[in-house]
Amino acid sequence: MTGGETIYRVVNGDSLLLISAKLGVDTATIVRENNLDRTRHIQPGQELKLNTRKIAPKTLENGIIIDIPGRMLYYFKSGKLEMSFPVGLGMPQWKGMIRWRTPSGIFTITRKEKDPTWYVPASIQEQMRMQSKPVLTVVPPGPDNPLGRYALYTSLPGIAIHETIWPMTVYGFRSHGCVRVSTQHIEKFFDEVEAGTPGELVYEPVKLAINDEGKVFLEVDPDIYRKVTNVTGEVIKRFYETGVADLVDWDKVKRIVHDKSGNAEDITGSPGPVANPQTPTSPPSFIPNR
Repeated sequence: MTGGETIYRVVNGDSLLLISAKLGVDTATIVRENNLDRTRHIQPGQELKLNTRKIAPKTLENGIIIDIPGRMLYYFKSGKLEMSFPVGLGMPQWKGMIRWRTPSGIFTITRKEKDPTWYVPASIQEQMRMQSKPVLTVVPPGPDNPLGRYALYTSLPGIAIHETIWPMTVYGFRSHGCVRVSTQHIEKFFDEVEAGTPGELVYEPVKLAINDEGKVFLEVDPDIYRKVTNVTGEVIKRFYETGVADLVDWDKVKRIVHDKSGNAEDITGSPGPVANPQTPTSPPSFIPNR
């Protein structure tokens, strides 16, 4: 797990979208947890209570894990988590087309490029035509290049990890499949990661973790590409696989499954056996039979 409970102080130029992109917390969650009025702008110096806790879907001895539903990148080195930060990923659909979803799968970093040139894919040229925009084929390095100043190309066709010139799209699903990284994270990541580094893009909306103190944490992300038939069923499956079904507070579980906030929360129930099927710590009616 990474992150935790924190207080964020708003700075000049901040917006809810920028804070979301910086810290990996949905704007709706920021509003709800801080009782904000959406009709009023946040102010410099204002303090926001945030939960930035995340659960990595997998670990590696060395390499990159990208959690698609969680919109997070985790970089492991010598068995330890070296870096983790929010990323932007592929849009679920555009005019009914799903061609730009970020794919799951194993990859390798094939090469790195500073100040890259963007060779516009044919599918994006077609989108430009449909939007009545000038059709570009090549975009040289510079402030208008969507790849930014740093790009790491993967072995998956058309998929790169790169800086974005649209910082508010980080922690969203707005790209054409690539992995967008904010300016504050890309430079160190670019320097750290070498060509040949392995990685995996993982689609796993439900994640469970138990810390050293025996507390159980659950993260449920939006099933943005609708790949999971029953998210609730997946939660219950994880509980029984790990033997924690009798340790959790089912009222908290129900709320987390409903909210799908994308941040991990402590769901540990009160100690002691379940007294009867009607107690709050027993599985409520929303839990299907296994």
